[in-house]
Amino acid sequence: MATTRLTKTLGTPTNNKKWTWSAWIKRGRGFNVVQRLFYAINSSNYTTLQFDDESNLIWFNEISGVGTDMQLKTNQIFKDAGAWYHIVIAYDSANSTAANRQIIYINGVRVTSFATQNTAGTNANTAINQAVPHTIGSSNGGGNYFDGLMSHVHFVDGNAYAASTFGSTDSTTGIWKINTSPSITMGNNGFTILKDGNTITDQSSNSNNFSLGSGTLTKTQDCPSNNFTTVNPSAPATGNLNYLKYGNLELKQQNNPYAWSTTLCGYKGKWYWEQKVSALGTTAVGILKQDKFPQKDSVWYPFVQPTGYAYKNTGNKGNNNNDSSYGNSYTNGDILSVAFDQTNGTIWFGKNGTWQNNATDSQIASGTTTYAAFSSMPTNGEFYGPFIYTDGSTVVASNFGNGYFGTTAVSSAGTNASGNGIFEYNVPAGFTGLSTKGLNL
Repeated sequence: MATTRLTKTLGTPTNNKKWTWSAWIKRGRGFNVVQRLFYAINSSNYTTLQFDDESNLIWFNEISGVGTDMQLKTNQIFKDAGAWYHIVIAYDSANSTAANRQIIYINGVRVTSFATQNTAGTNANTAINQAVPHTIGSSNGGGNYFDGLMSHVHFVDGNAYAASTFGSTDSTTGIWKINTSPSITMGNNGFTILKDGNTITDQSSNSNNFSLGSGTLTKTQDCPSNNFTTVNPSAPATGNLNYLKYGNLELKQQNNPYAWSTTLCGYKGKWYWEQKVSALGTTAVGILKQDKFPQKDSVWYPFVQPTGYAYKNTGNKGNNNNDSSYGNSYTNGDILSVAFDQTNGTIWFGKNGTWQNNATDSQIASGTTTYAAFSSMPTNGEFYGPFIYTDGSTVVASNFGNGYFGTTAVSSAGTNASGNGIFEYNVPAGFTGLSTKGLNL
């Protein structure tokens, strides 16, 4: 949502002193700038829920000529770009207990530790849940854009619900999981958007539809029920987060060499992903044992490591500082495929739907190593994941199953027997996207 703004002027509220906002979000880059999640403005007074420039979560009300009359600022910071956060804010200014007038829940747990805690006065109003413009993803006129993904955004007018209305703890894993169809009474201004895909048509019975004020809405397979890996903005030893776009899936690199890892890695299993080159410098894609990324020289040159395995833009393969002939070179517009059998320590690379070195889908599915790029790798039971190496003016967009390269959908999705992820080309049988669902297949 890097420049995406959703807008709606709400109507007469059922109860403007009591409401709930719930949303699942996944952050992108830009942890050092203000990013607004939910915002309403009434003349020159406004209420906002936002991340500040240090990634604290702040919920406050600003009154012109008076200043901030209520504010909750968490001590907790939110810099995990690989996780979905569930955020619930519940407002009930008629509550006789001051601490219960504003409640924040993160992943089902009520926040009690605040850097600033100035609660609302009795029966105080906010700009939220008034008949005024409301914005999701930025300020009213733009600016302070949220960078990342949003899903299952609910607003309830007239009830202050706990987080347990919208989620629950998985009895097996202990992980907070989404309730996709919560039992809620919406009230006049209530709405549900971004529930199934990227629709901003109200999916409650209220018809409180939002409009796209700016930017684009991109549907993604990445959701609270199935978290896909992305490029990790914390991966380089030194790096510029402005190089990342579109939910950390497109990487634009200039001049300096870096290797970027991803937010998820495998321990065992069979993984498939794709990468599209839009501008070519010196580029390599492949896998690297994850404990090598904090080391500076390894970050720059993953294929010099004994645990780094690469397909370079020259067509060579690289490992342990050794290059050898492998496949065709690649350049602007080419789409690369990676099939990584981590359990058996074998990897294959493809270009524009053709596996290199004469490998075939059936051979890869059966584990035939004759035409693999590398085999007998010591990857099973170790934490390995994808990397992208760039040096010079390079743009690489990754599709780890989201179904897009940047904001462009795959042109004709290939077959995928696992049903986990949408890819440009056929996924060899037995392979799947690197996601939380994939890790559990």
